[in-house]
Amino acid sequence: MTEQQLTVVLTKAGKLKIRYPAAQVADDGDRISVRAPWAAEGVRDFGFVRFEPGDVFVEHFWRTRWYAVKEVWTGEGVLKGWYCDVTRPALVQSGEILIEDLDLDLWVSADGSSVLRLDEDEFAASGLATSDPEAAAQAIRALDALDDQARTPAGLAALLG
Repeated sequence: MTEQQLTVVLTKAGKLKIRYPAAQVADDGDRISVRAPWAAEGVRDFGFVRFEPGDVFVEHFWRTRWYAVKEVWTGEGVLKGWYCDVTRPALVQSGEILIEDLDLDLWVSADGSSVLRLDEDEFAASGLATSDPEAAAQAIRALDALDDQARTPAGLAALLG
């Protein structure tokens, strides 16, 4: 059986941020999971993790939840951790997974010892709280839920089982 190929299309503030090919791993009707190599050019060093050529992302998008969870693996199969994007619920259509990034992110190291909330300043500056207060409230709830789940003994893996 061949894997279905999809294109992940990530937008932010109405503009294309990135688009990349991915192989569908699973789709239960709500959560769709794909596998894709690191799609950006070169190395991206955040200080707490490096994304680099050879890394593999197993990405989980929900049609009903306001986030995406991305497992980040080295090319050798070692889990680096989870990068979570707060997004509007995914729209899957015509071979594409359409995602709108809402600025808020969460990083969780593979051992769960580091849980970092990211880009809250960008979120505040985005104006979403004024232009779409309901979406802003959903985004904050999503970040809080991910943060809370990451700090449980089962961690984010519990969302993906």
